[in-house]
Amino acid sequence: MVAINLFGRIIHMPHFFGKIMSRQNLILFIGLFLFFGICQAQNPGQNEEGYKKRVLETAEIDLLSSYYSQDGNNAAVTGGLGTEELTDITGTLVIAVPLNDDDVLTLDAGISAYTSASSSNINPFDDGFADPFVASSGASSSDTWFNVTGNYSHSSDDRNSIWGAKLSFSAEYDYTSLGFGGSYTRLFNEKNTELGISANVFLDKWKAIYPYELRPFAPGGRGLNDFLFLENTITGNPDYNPSFAVLQDVNRNSYSLGVGLSQILTKNIQGALMTDFVLQQGLLSTPFQRVYFSDIADSFIDNFHLADDIEHLPDSRFKVALGGRLNFFINEYLVVRSYYRYYFDDWGISSNTLNIEIPVKIAPKFTLYPSYRFYNQKAADYFAPYEVHLSTSQFYTSDYDLSEYNANQYGFGINYTNIISKQHKLKVGLKSIDLRYNYYERNTGLTAGIITAGFKFVVD
Repeated sequence: MVAINLFGRIIHMPHFFGKIMSRQNLILFIGLFLFFGICQAQNPGQNEEGYKKRVLETAEIDLLSSYYSQDGNNAAVTGGLGTEELTDITGTLVIAVPLNDDDVLTLDAGISAYTSASSSNINPFDDGFADPFVASSGASSSDTWFNVTGNYSHSSDDRNSIWGAKLSFSAEYDYTSLGFGGSYTRLFNEKNTELGISANVFLDKWKAIYPYELRPFAPGGRGLNDFLFLENTITGNPDYNPSFAVLQDVNRNSYSLGVGLSQILTKNIQGALMTDFVLQQGLLSTPFQRVYFSDIADSFIDNFHLADDIEHLPDSRFKVALGGRLNFFINEYLVVRSYYRYYFDDWGISSNTLNIEIPVKIAPKFTLYPSYRFYNQKAADYFAPYEVHLSTSQFYTSDYDLSEYNANQYGFGINYTNIISKQHKLKVGLKSIDLRYNYYERNTGLTAGIITAGFKFVVD
């Protein structure tokens, strides 16, 4: 499964498992919420006149959905050669509730269901002829991901300070993630200057799932006496003996720090500078992604190349992203939004991203959003294509998300605002509708398209 990551690159999403947030995490969230409420009760926050404008006038509800589809021929599950076909349907509900004049609680819950020809080939031998370009019908061909996030924000009486706290939980079949963080924003210079800082921690855990043909070579396995090899004929090198060992650490911790400075430069120009630092530690490779070595004789079942090993990557990674945004207000009908980011990490990857969006108001309630995004990337030190790595290397991957490539993304959207603001039913009014389509292509052959729809409601 794939998604746009923190730094804007399309990556394979980690798989998650689990059902609901644990009782301890739920108690923690409720305790934090009550603490914030007590603090606010001790500071009602009225100005000298006894009145101030609420941060959020009424509750707002966002219903978001998307349909994503991709295809390509460089699947990491099959060692950099194989189908990358995938479809994903996502639904998200976001509810923002004003607790009082100064405080807002936002709950974000989402569910994503996908089918993947690529991940189905974790076990390609359960449904007829095995081939890396043909999807298997096994259990790994589809999955469902859940996420729930709670955000609490408090604004000072003069509205020049905003601080917030966040708690999140995600789950899929073989992956869980617990996240928490906080943020602080300060406005200066009659609110023409804004400085913000945020910090987040994510504690993740894998349920390690390995390529099917490697499992008999784990401790306690039967090796070539396993049912798989007794029932199928190995061609090429019949003495299949992979250099495989199970992973000892299945945890991954991520720590991020972001700083942003926004400035209104003139009445028509706004600029911003942003920087993000991310440190990851633990299991940073994906257990079911295969690697093939050029110095090991090839073994096959049907048309499927049996794995020589799984992907191995360092257990730490430090990422830095530096970005800038410049928005030009041309007139009441036209705005130009531009963005640039430079990224690098200690795995050898560096990249450049350039994005431009030009909202065009074609009527009082209609705005069009054409956009273009360019991305290029230098490969990680540990990447090599299918069957190029040497078995003597310490780290290796054939995941094309870590390869050298260029990518283009073309987008178009339309926004319709304030449709029936005066025709509320059941005290709920539809505030806006947003529809968008983006087409993405890499020079490696991967192509993808995503359709998104958003509906915003206000509740009296």
